[in-house]
Amino acid sequence: MTTHPTQILYGQRIARQGKLRLGCAAILFDQNRQELLLTRRSDNGQWCLPGGIIEPGETISEACEREVREETGLKVKVERITGVYSNPDQMIVYPDDNKAHVIVLSFEVSLVGGKLGLSNETTDIRYFLVREAINMDLFHSHAEFIRDALTENGQAFIC
Repeated sequence: MTTHPTQILYGQRIARQGKLRLGCAAILFDQNRQELLLTRRSDNGQWCLPGGIIEPGETISEACEREVREETGLKVKVERITGVYSNPDQMIVYPDDNKAHVIVLSFEVSLVGGKLGLSNETTDIRYFLVREAINMDLFHSHAEFIRDALTENGQAFIC
């Protein structure tokens, strides 16, 4: 079970106070790349891309696919990495007071199977028009992840 952050702190190089954690986010477009899947978080009510922390002993692809399955009931396959994101001026604080500098790997995924369903981490799941989603107040930097995935240059963004 994933532990959700309680707050995000900002300050110059504040992430030095935390431990490194590696996370992933999945971008699932429809066939025409006009819509994408978002989940509503149970902890803070914000919409976001499915994803979470990569666990020891799993590949980054396995982690991304697992997180999507756990949060949505869908089975996906990682197709490509779209970005690597880190912000040393941001630190995540968890309920147990652990602090983390989270580095997120964002992936475009394709649908393999499964049935859409809620989990203890989600209160709603739906497809949104891409142009609507990138203008929503999404969790963390997820709108940036989506915009970057839409570029057709074939290279991952590294921030």
